[in-house]
Amino acid sequence: MRSSRASSISTSISNVRPSSSELNIGDTILIIDIKDVQADFLEKQYAGAIGIKTEDAIGDDFPTTKKVYYVHYNNMDRRLDEWVDTSRIVDSFHQAPLTPGESIIKTRAQRRIQEEFKHAPREFEEMDPTTAQFEKEHEERTKVKNIDVIYFGRFEINAWYFSPFPESFSSTRRLYFCEFCMVYTPDLELYRHHMLHQCKRRQPPGTEIYRDDNLKLAIFEVDGKANKTYCQCLCLLAKLFLDHKTLYFDVDLFLFYILCEVDERGAHTVGFFSKERGSTNNLACIMVLPPFQRKGYGKLLIQLSYWLSHREGRIGTPEKPLSDLGKVSYRSFWWWLLLGKLDEIPTENIMTVNDLSRITGIHPDDIQSTFTPMGLCKFWRGIGQISGEYVVNTNPQIIQYFKSQTKLYKEPRIILDPDLLRWKPKKEIFVPTSSQFSENL
Repeated sequence: MRSSRASSISTSISNVRPSSSELNIGDTILIIDIKDVQADFLEKQYAGAIGIKTEDAIGDDFPTTKKVYYVHYNNMDRRLDEWVDTSRIVDSFHQAPLTPGESIIKTRAQRRIQEEFKHAPREFEEMDPTTAQFEKEHEERTKVKNIDVIYFGRFEINAWYFSPFPESFSSTRRLYFCEFCMVYTPDLELYRHHMLHQCKRRQPPGTEIYRDDNLKLAIFEVDGKANKTYCQCLCLLAKLFLDHKTLYFDVDLFLFYILCEVDERGAHTVGFFSKERGSTNNLACIMVLPPFQRKGYGKLLIQLSYWLSHREGRIGTPEKPLSDLGKVSYRSFWWWLLLGKLDEIPTENIMTVNDLSRITGIHPDDIQSTFTPMGLCKFWRGIGQISGEYVVNTNPQIIQYFKSQTKLYKEPRIILDPDLLRWKPKKEIFVPTSSQFSENL
C-alpha cells in the first residue's frame, strides 16, 4: 500500500515539479511528506515560500550546490515551518489556490466547542490594529528559525520557532543541551566532554518541593536571581517551542518550577513554568518539551500554579495572552474543574461567578471567558444582592450535557497530590478557610 502511494507521488512529481528558477519568495507551493506529520495532516500541503538560500550538495561526480526554500504551511502554526528542497515540491503557483472549506457544523454549540479547542492562531484581520501591527513586526523579525534541531538528554528534537541565541551558534543550526545544567554548545565533542568530565549535577538547582515516587516525578523551585545562567539558558531553550514569550535574560524577578522524570541516573527536565514575584498572575510562561507532551504534564504544572496561589491566599490567573496550545490546556483544565464543582452544588442555590471563583480558585474573568460563549453564565439585571453580577447556570441537565462533551470535560491524566507538596509562601499571607476556598482543586 505504501509503495503504490509512493509510486503515484513520484509520477506526479516527475510530471509537474517546477524548476528551482521558477520559484520566488511569496509563491505558493505544493509540498509532500511534511516532517512530524500528525494524523490529521494531509500528505500534500500548500505552503508559502518565505526564504531562499543555497547550500552544499553532493552530485554524481563532484560537490555542487542546491537551492532550498523556507516555507510556511497554509492555515498552520509557524512551528511547522521548515527548509525544503525541490525534491519535495510538487507544484507552484503565483497565487494561492482555492482550497475546500471546513465541513459545515450543524449546531451553534458544536461550533463553539470546536472554536474553544482550535489550535490555529488568530488571523491579523481578527485582531485590533495595534495588536495586528505588533504581530506583523514580530512575525517579520522571527519568521525564519535560526536553530533546526537540539539534542537534549536522549532526545533529538526539532525546533519550532526562532530563539535569540548568539549569532555564532546559528551557523551549525543544531545545539547540544546539558539536561541538568542547561549549558549548550554546537560542538558535539565539547558536549561529550562536558557530560563525562565537567557536569556533576544530576538534577536542577534549587529546592525540591514535590515528589511522587509512584509516578517517579519531582518538581524543583529555582530562583532566577540565585541561578541566573541556568534560568537564562532554560528560557532560550523554551523560546524554541514558544512563539511569543520574550523572557530571555531578565530572569531575576522570576521563580521557575521545573518538572522532572526521575530515574537512577537523575532528575530529567521535561517542562516548567515561570512565575513573577509579586505579580497577580500565578503563571508567566509554561512549556513542556515535545517528546513529553500528551502525558498530562502541562495540566500537572497548571494544577501546581493554582495550588501555590491557594497557599498564598490568592485567586490565580495566568499571564495573557495565552499561546494556542496554552489556551487549549487551560480551557480543558478550567472546564474539568468548574463543571466538576458545579455538579456538586445543590440545584436550588444561586451561583454567581464570584462565588464559583472563591470555591475553585479560578479568576472570575477566566470563568466568564470560559462559560459565556457556551451560554453558561449571564449578567443578572434583577433585584436583590446579586443584582449587577454574572450568574452561572446550575441546571443539572445542562451541566451533564457539557460533561458528556469529551472535548470539553477531560479529567487530567495526573492529579497533583497536595499532601506531597512541600511548599509554603515566603511571607505570612492570610489564607481563607476551607469553606471559602476549596481544598479539592
